[in-house]
Amino acid sequence: MKFIKEYRDGEKMFDIYLCKHKQPMVTKNGKPYESVILQDKTGTLDAKVWEPNNPGIGDYDSLDYIEVYGDITSFQGVLQVNVKRIRKCREGEYQPADYLPMSSKDIGEMYGELTELIASIRNKYLKKLLESFFVEDEDFKKAFCNSSAAKTVHHGFVGGLLEHTLSVTKLCDYYCNAYPILKRDLLLTAAMCHDIGKVREISPFPENDYTDDGQLLGHIVMGSQMIGERAAGISGFPHELLTQVQHCVLAHHGKYEFGSPKIPAVIEALALNYADDTDAKMETFKEILDNGRDTGWIGYNRLFDSNLKVSKIDF
Repeated sequence: MKFIKEYRDGEKMFDIYLCKHKQPMVTKNGKPYESVILQDKTGTLDAKVWEPNNPGIGDYDSLDYIEVYGDITSFQGVLQVNVKRIRKCREGEYQPADYLPMSSKDIGEMYGELTELIASIRNKYLKKLLESFFVEDEDFKKAFCNSSAAKTVHHGFVGGLLEHTLSVTKLCDYYCNAYPILKRDLLLTAAMCHDIGKVREISPFPENDYTDDGQLLGHIVMGSQMIGERAAGISGFPHELLTQVQHCVLAHHGKYEFGSPKIPAVIEALALNYADDTDAKMETFKEILDNGRDTGWIGYNRLFDSNLKVSKIDF
């Protein structure tokens, strides 16, 4: 099998991939076509079926495994495939494990690091809150370790939510050393909980798509609710401490236009916002570089509002 990450501009594709998503579309001239997202464990690839009524295009749908024949091209610095033929595959023709994108880091080791950070929390209420999720709740632990941090933008792979959460928490731990004004127990608790709502916002793999609750409420609101529910079961949990943890979670996107219900009002919320933004953007840039050309200019990217480039300097 040739994995998506191995393809280069100008090559032919002829292999089996997971049809992550299929969407009927219409060109400006009114001609129907299909926009498809192909997936394997190394990532995703945009595909276009410009002639969906061609006899070579068999019946298929989202989450089917399909054999694809087509041409790899580059559009605005990003690879895509112009599909010529599609065949829906039968069980036994593929290994499902080859089609789930996985974190490059060991999930067990990452979870061990996270629980070590929980053990370092001194406030008994915050420690109990974290343990109720990450130590005592086996269903939550399984969902958290196997979830992505996003549908497509960053950390969109099995273990992605854990990897992102651990990175954000470690950044926040560094901030606490650099800026002693920060309350470490509060900030690290908020960091570990900031995206817990994603276990409800995004469905499990291979679907990895927004749930109805995710569409209607979003992970920020659901995460705050989950924290409130767990805190209600901890006798004597201080109300002000709870609201500050929830505020940090509600404000971690920083601005209303970025989907944040609140703007940071305490310094720990500000620190969490910067740590979350840093890790998300660094991982996004890394994934763009991984999926783009090996050298030279990649092309304009809307998220960074810049024409991105691969460094040719060899240190």
